[in-house]
Amino acid sequence: MNLPNKITISRILLIPLFMVIMLVDFGWGTIELLGAEMPVNHFVGALIFIFASTTDWVDGYYARKHNMVTNLGKFLDPLADKLLVSAALIILVELGLAPSWLVIIIISREFAITGLRLVLAGGGEVVAAAMLGKIKMWMQIVAISALLLHNIGFELINIPFDIIALYVAAFFTLWSGWEYFVKNWDAFRYSK
Repeated sequence: MNLPNKITISRILLIPLFMVIMLVDFGWGTIELLGAEMPVNHFVGALIFIFASTTDWVDGYYARKHNMVTNLGKFLDPLADKLLVSAALIILVELGLAPSWLVIIIISREFAITGLRLVLAGGGEVVAAAMLGKIKMWMQIVAISALLLHNIGFELINIPFDIIALYVAAFFTLWSGWEYFVKNWDAFRYSK
């Protein structure tokens, strides 16, 4: 297994740690930063999420730069992204920081694209993420990070950046999902 795939697996392994930090009250108290007050465990969880998210860029960059792109990496990388994003979004709903209907739309798209990838893989095709899918992923990371950090910095100027970013992420999520299905419609059109 090459280094980029090991980095991707490390991202998957950070998810349970992120979940425990976010959901267990360790009695660490609260912290106030740039107008946002939040439990310390939310701040630590946000840092873990942001670190795990940046490994997505690191493994992809390293794989392309050193010609280490593999089918395993093309499979694991989007899976790790979907697991991390889904865990964070579900936690945000549980904490009352994100609307459930919007999270359902985002996660439903992720399931649909995973299903499409499985159908294509059955035909011998492994589909790497398209540019719109990458934009979608980074918008989701920005939105989730802002929500996890309780809208840090934007509370001072009374702008709900976290919720606005979540709506923008949902827009790109739907758009990129539509693009995947349009580009790969033949996988369904000619199925028996």
